[in-house]
Amino acid sequence: MNNNSKKNIWIINEYAGSPYHGMEYRHYYLSKELIQLGYHVTIISASYSHLFKQPPKIKNRFTLETIEGIHYLWIKVPSYSSSHSKKRVLKWLIYTISLFFLPLKKLSKPDYIIVSPMQTMPIYPALRWAKRMGSKLIFEVKDIWPLSIQELGGYSASHPFIKWLKYFEKMAIEKSDAIVSVLANYGQYLQGEGYNKHFYYIPNGVDTSETTTSEPLDKEIKKQIPSGKFIVAYTGTLGRANALNYLIDAAKILQNYQDIYFLIVGNGSEKEKLKSLAKNLNNLLFLPSIPKKQIQSLLQQINVCYIGLENKHIFQYGISPNKLFDYMLSEKPIICAINSPNNPVEQAQCGISILSPSAQTIAESILQLYHTPSNIINEMGKRGKQFVIENHNFHSLATKYHQLFSSFSKIPKL
Repeated sequence: MNNNSKKNIWIINEYAGSPYHGMEYRHYYLSKELIQLGYHVTIISASYSHLFKQPPKIKNRFTLETIEGIHYLWIKVPSYSSSHSKKRVLKWLIYTISLFFLPLKKLSKPDYIIVSPMQTMPIYPALRWAKRMGSKLIFEVKDIWPLSIQELGGYSASHPFIKWLKYFEKMAIEKSDAIVSVLANYGQYLQGEGYNKHFYYIPNGVDTSETTTSEPLDKEIKKQIPSGKFIVAYTGTLGRANALNYLIDAAKILQNYQDIYFLIVGNGSEKEKLKSLAKNLNNLLFLPSIPKKQIQSLLQQINVCYIGLENKHIFQYGISPNKLFDYMLSEKPIICAINSPNNPVEQAQCGISILSPSAQTIAESILQLYHTPSNIINEMGKRGKQFVIENHNFHSLATKYHQLFSSFSKIPKL
């Protein structure tokens, strides 16, 4: 598979998926654009993730698959029942150990290795490969671990496993040739940790063609969505951090408004608990997760998009949720219940921002949009779409990576 005419990139991310398998999508879309810019890309992912809708078919310890020009190397790992399962930790260990034994005969020698972990252990084998191959190593931060699980999971900084993950985070920051983050204020975190290091801000994004290439919504799903209602919707993972309990309580407050209806679309560890909270509500419907290619078709069926996060200190370093940019692309107004200094909804003026999520403030925001004239609603939506196309299209984000690579060598800048 050697190709001497192209620069080769390995992307190490055990949660990297595709539209055919399910979340995460960032590296699929970035890779498609990087290929257009002349790179050869291999994504090294795991055979199972609780975020996958359809796990890949695995034959051996390592299975190579090509998807739209992107080479995926799937590492065989055990499945697990939920994001809180102890077997998930076993998966992390097996994935990390397997990275030391990559089948080099099947892979191109990398010029650049992007290690984009959630848990931080993969940085060590990535660093070993970078030294052996003479590759440049880029540490890409999507979530700040282990700080995220300390704040959201209630773990102490003195917990042995937290210290273990912290050790590898320190290694990543100190040993990488460059640091990238999707979080605009990650530099403040680095300073707070005692590092005077530069980082490159390359946020999450959207495939701008999805509004024209979106697949029709599945008929069975579409049939369940009521017509003639003012629909407030959430799409995405139903996790502990997503502040969906406030949305359900807002639905309780607004039960007497027969025109207002709520959709919660997706799966996740909190789904059964949320369903229990919403028991006996006749103005709220749970739907299963849908394929990525149908998201824009779904969003055309609703009036307002909701996104929320628990009010935690960690979000002061920035946010970059994929679903937010999908919302903006759909031209729908957004209720953003997130306390963060870089708030795209506020920047684009495409909805209502709530600094401290509560059921009452969410309900009041819904009523505000419910009573807003349609021409003003349409203007909000247009501003959101223009903002996301200008600032978060994957072509421009891949170009930022190209410029980073150019800083290492004599690659011509675009």
